[in-house]
Amino acid sequence: MLSKKEQQLLDALAPRAEAEGVEVVTVEIVGAKKAPTIRVFIDTPDGVSFDELSTAQAWINDIMDELDPFPGAYTLEVSSPGIDRPLRTLDHFARFANETAVVKTTQPCEGRSSWTGTILSAKEGLVVLDVDGESVQIPFDTIKRARLKGAIDFGS
Repeated sequence: MLSKKEQQLLDALAPRAEAEGVEVVTVEIVGAKKAPTIRVFIDTPDGVSFDELSTAQAWINDIMDELDPFPGAYTLEVSSPGIDRPLRTLDHFARFANETAVVKTTQPCEGRSSWTGTILSAKEGLVVLDVDGESVQIPFDTIKRARLKGAIDFGS
């Protein structure tokens, strides 16, 4: 799911994040190769406040300065995962059981490579979704990208 460089950055950030009581949900590298943007999505059990983002930005920036991941300039963005939270690990899927997810696979599974359904379970290398009343088992190692499908209730 992550590129080699994204995984290296995530691995470098994880120990400090744990010490800070923060989860690094995922890391994305986007944009031009000469001046990429590094996006770091963080979360805590109580959500992410502006103060937490500001504090995390500082220590993440220090680690990035140490690593110097790209020659030349890059932009660092630190944010909460938002309503369409990325799902990167089996634990992420398990934590959000009964929520709706959008899953894209690297190869077709049961004739499809794109799924939207309710997460039923995630264990033993399989993510199980309820898609239109049918249970679909997706091997975790074939998942290219996954995220929650955010829903906003505007009330009545």
